[in-house]
Amino acid sequence: MDRQERNAQFMRALMDLRSLVLEGEFVPGDRLPETTLAERLGLSRTPLRQAMDRLVDEGLLERNETGGVRVSRFSMDDIRDAIELRGVLEGTAARLAAERGIRPGLAEEMAQVLDGLDRATEGELDFKAYVPLNDRFHDLLARLAGSSVIAREVERMGRLPAASPGAFMQGQELIPDFRASLRRAQWQHRAIFDAIRNREGARAEALAREHARLARTNLEYVTSQDPSLAERVPGLSLVGE
Repeated sequence: MDRQERNAQFMRALMDLRSLVLEGEFVPGDRLPETTLAERLGLSRTPLRQAMDRLVDEGLLERNETGGVRVSRFSMDDIRDAIELRGVLEGTAARLAAERGIRPGLAEEMAQVLDGLDRATEGELDFKAYVPLNDRFHDLLARLAGSSVIAREVERMGRLPAASPGAFMQGQELIPDFRASLRRAQWQHRAIFDAIRNREGARAEALAREHARLARTNLEYVTSQDPSLAERVPGLSLVGE
């Protein structure tokens, strides 16, 4: 087996295992048996072990006393902190992008993404178009500063349950004021990028941090006002008080 094929098997194992965990196939504290999982996913144990190691690093799994792994348990405070930290990281990325300037290619791509988000939120909401464009906006924001360290850490933080920018897109159409919420988010997207282009670092940072807190508002609604929506948010099955 060559290196490319090994990498492909690892990525498949990682995506499949992460999906199983986030979709609630296991409960917090469950031990994950390698042999059974390898058979279920149609993989050998080597890429599965590598995927488990990665998810331990991401925080979704943790080592148990016997050397195996179990599903992590998160408190509501853990998720609030993860959302807050994502805002800090994205805010730092926005500030550094404003201070350092951004490459023309990335600026052009961000402008195109924002134009697409404008179209998706004007008139009748185009939710299917909005979701991938929103994900792309946040991916670009993390990379505008030209720091691979910041981009990597933003991505890592967004993998924790309910902490990603798009975590509450599933089921959000049932949340009151949903359309107004997305249009407000799009106003913030525009304001963040405008601040970056105008070299207003402090303003860009503050706006990005405030924008991340929309996820916390949605978290509070889902968990306190309509818990039935929690089943539609990836990873919330791992969260308890």
